[in-house]
Amino acid sequence: MTLIQELRRCKHCHSEAVVKFGTYKGTQMYWCKACQRKCKADDTLFHMKVSASHISSALSMFYRGLSYRDIADHMQQEYDYRPSKSAIFKWVDKYTTLAVDHFKDYKPHVGDTWIADETVLDLDNHKVWFWDIIDADTRFLLASRASLTRRSIDAQRLMEDAAKRAGKSPKVIITDKLRSYLEGIEDTFGSDTEHIQSSPFALKDSTALIERFHGTLKDRVKVMRGFQDMDTLLQFTDGFLVYYNFFRPHEGLNERTPAEAAGIDYQVRNWAELSRLPVSKETELKSHSRPTRVSTRPKPRRKVAVIRPRLGRLK
Repeated sequence: MTLIQELRRCKHCHSEAVVKFGTYKGTQMYWCKACQRKCKADDTLFHMKVSASHISSALSMFYRGLSYRDIADHMQQEYDYRPSKSAIFKWVDKYTTLAVDHFKDYKPHVGDTWIADETVLDLDNHKVWFWDIIDADTRFLLASRASLTRRSIDAQRLMEDAAKRAGKSPKVIITDKLRSYLEGIEDTFGSDTEHIQSSPFALKDSTALIERFHGTLKDRVKVMRGFQDMDTLLQFTDGFLVYYNFFRPHEGLNERTPAEAAGIDYQVRNWAELSRLPVSKETELKSHSRPTRVSTRPKPRRKVAVIRPRLGRLK
């Protein structure tokens, strides 16, 4: 039985109200009466010419640490198809945004001890501080931030984001000896939260868990050779947080993800399942639109030609 004969549900909303809608380049098209959208009887996604399995493989390889060129080389050998670097970038850009939006409202059940730390990332030959905070019990990454400074206000915003995601305040927060954490934790949680200043090599209350995460993150960043701008950095770190929490099993958690350890019931377990999630037509079309750049440069003053009368030769 062919794929065309098997197609009975809309690929976007999974409704059974689909009817044949002609063919395009030999591919049967269908029209969904429920969501008013067309779909194809193949494995490609909406407005995409490439199989969903190809795209999910590229996303998985990207967040596992492969460069765009290595991903293209692997897909050439595996699928006899070599995407361009710009195509892979568009896939990563689109589905990272969808992943962050899909998982943003999940609430983890975390413990009472959190570990916070910061590290340095390269942004177009400039140093950027990357802050994050992790739950000691489940290893769930509660929040991350990027900043150009290491002030107490940066630490405070990290704490506020973590408390909002967890829906609670911790009893203990373990950090290194950076002074910014003193005021940041005090201003956010007051005296209800104990602040322990430690180090990765301490026998008790160590920051080693989050140092391991930083090692994993930096191994990935080395392949990227820095980021072009702050938006690129923030998108990658947000996407990496989704990958780390929901898709990547941990040996220390008996091959469970931090989200599973935190008691989150979720169905999307990998990039392949994420890429096949039904989304609204407006969201799909928006992901294909090119962003409009607004120039902040002043418009050049228009030169006005001055016509000067020519003087006749004196006689």
